[in-house]
Amino acid sequence: MQILLTGGAGFLGSHLADRLVGRGDAVLVLDNLNSYYDPAVKRANMAGLADAPGFTFVEGDILHDNILGDIFAARKFDVVVHLAARAGVRASVENPGLYEEVNCRGTLNLLNLAVRRKVARFVFASSSSVYGNSAAVPFRETEHVNRPISPYAATKAAGELLCYTTHHLYGLSVNVLRFFTAYGPRQRPDMAIHKFTRLIDRGESIPFYGDGSSERDYTYCGDIIDGVVAAIDRDLGFEILNLGESRTTKLSALVAIIEKNLGKKAVLEKLPLQPGDVQRTCADISKARRLLGYNPGTTVEEGIARFVEWYRATAKR
Repeated sequence: MQILLTGGAGFLGSHLADRLVGRGDAVLVLDNLNSYYDPAVKRANMAGLADAPGFTFVEGDILHDNILGDIFAARKFDVVVHLAARAGVRASVENPGLYEEVNCRGTLNLLNLAVRRKVARFVFASSSSVYGNSAAVPFRETEHVNRPISPYAATKAAGELLCYTTHHLYGLSVNVLRFFTAYGPRQRPDMAIHKFTRLIDRGESIPFYGDGSSERDYTYCGDIIDGVVAAIDRDLGFEILNLGESRTTKLSALVAIIEKNLGKKAVLEKLPLQPGDVQRTCADISKARRLLGYNPGTTVEEGIARFVEWYRATAKR
């Protein structure tokens, strides 16, 4: 297949590019290598693909119509996988306009081009953050998501609506995937598991928000990628699907697992809960099991052990 993958230099995007190229797909990665974190990290994520048959990298922005136009004019894509976004719940509170522009208008740009160029399928990366502080646990795709508590979450919910509208008007097949706290090798350095591991390893204090009772459905990157690949391969019309591990881990327990794997104790900097942070996430994955054959198999204990192994092998001293 010919696949356009936006955000393919990032954490999940680079893992997905590896998987798709490895199975013989022709993959064009579009990424603007923005400075939210060091662009050198993103380039390193793609280093193993540089000379791979069928792989192309274009440095560009989903907001730039001329770049998108040239890409779609030069190649006939079977599938667009849209992972590119401004990420980070807390950063979105500080700069909501940027998040609206990239995550909403950028998504609409791609949807419009997918329709005009007769792309068969569109896969959109959404987020568990759209559920807000829902009391209905586990989170099900049938739940109304009209109470997001951060600009980031609001833009992801808006992206889902744009996807449905495009499907309704033009018949574009769209699979919307709600990712639940993905982690693993290459995870963004600002995300909790990576940040905690780095700071504990250095003997520095870690920011510990609240009393440690907040919970997340931590999902290993390999399991997420299994779900994304299945969504790429299936024409379901329009579907929204949770991709999680379906088990929650408290913040205090997460820190203990990282301590165990590093063999070092954490120094906690106790801080209040942050605006935009939800109390818990927990995925009902029965729909993804049924429609995608999704079957996550990596526990958080196994996944963090793999992450710490990767961190030790790659961390700059």
